[in-house]
Amino acid sequence: MTVIENYINNADTSHQEKLNQIYLLIKSVVPEAEEKISYAMPTFYLKKNLVHFADFKHHLGFYPTPSAIVEFEKELKPYKTSKGAIQFTYEKPLPEELIKKIVQFRKEEIELK
Repeated sequence: MTVIENYINNADTSHQEKLNQIYLLIKSVVPEAEEKISYAMPTFYLKKNLVHFADFKHHLGFYPTPSAIVEFEKELKPYKTSKGAIQFTYEKPLPEELIKKIVQFRKEEIELK
């Protein structure tokens, strides 16, 4: 079991399906990324921190850095965002294609630097 799978298994059981879903989505885009816990959050690492996600009482937090929030500003309108974070509620479906595009954007951003 990976450290991220362990994190998901220790989360509220009603949140585990969405946490596992985002985990597998990210992993499908960057299977080569190292998986670790950083800042107490599941983290995908590719030369540097690529993205994080975390379980909260009322939402799933997704942290793709401020550059990704700016890049996808229009598509993120339906979601609560801050400088470097996006909140997805557990009641609504995850925007799978948007998450994949954001992760791909971060991967390309890191590879270009």
